[in-house]
Amino acid sequence: MLCIADLLDAAACARIRTAFASLPAVDGAATAGWAARAAKRNRQLDGRDPGVAALAGEIAAAVAAHPLVRRYARPARLSTPLLSAYAGGETYGLHVDDALMGEPPLRTDLAWTLFLAGPVAYEGGELVLDSHSGETPVKLPAGALVLYDCGALHRVAPVTSGERLAAVGWIQSRLRDPRQRELLFTLDEARRSLHARDGDSTEFLQLSQVHSQLLRLWAEV
Repeated sequence: MLCIADLLDAAACARIRTAFASLPAVDGAATAGWAARAAKRNRQLDGRDPGVAALAGEIAAAVAAHPLVRRYARPARLSTPLLSAYAGGETYGLHVDDALMGEPPLRTDLAWTLFLAGPVAYEGGELVLDSHSGETPVKLPAGALVLYDCGALHRVAPVTSGERLAAVGWIQSRLRDPRQRELLFTLDEARRSLHARDGDSTEFLQLSQVHSQLLRLWAEV
């Protein structure tokens, strides 16, 4: 899991929140897989509307361009984002995302949630990631994004007051194995730290060689 604090600035989030009020919405269950449909109770902006499509495209471009997304996820393809709203007890029960989405199929290696309303705007509504070690709740400031492995069971806790606004999407990575993604990201962080401290040192060049060779060995292009 990776959290990015500054994917959208406050002005962009405010503009998107204002747009939510004027754009058409549909039942969010329509975009859930067959097994998750009964667990999903929220509203989503209608992606067939040109205004919604433009907003989704703007968000997708911001996600795709962020350097941490590029280094951590190694995107090959990104889905069109879904813009969702939860209020009045709406929730999304425990589920796993479909492995393939859309046409042509996109393999869902990673999922992301971009929070468009800050924690003070609503009660509840945490994204809860479930694992053998327990539950990890995620509730970030407006403009922040969380990236996580699509193999994880997860849910959105009921929103008991206020309104939770968020965009969600999926990424097909050039590295389908999450262990490979984590290893290359850790190596990349280490070599960047070395370069900041020592410049083009022997250790930096050696780590860069290992990073490059592993990417060449594992990447799907």
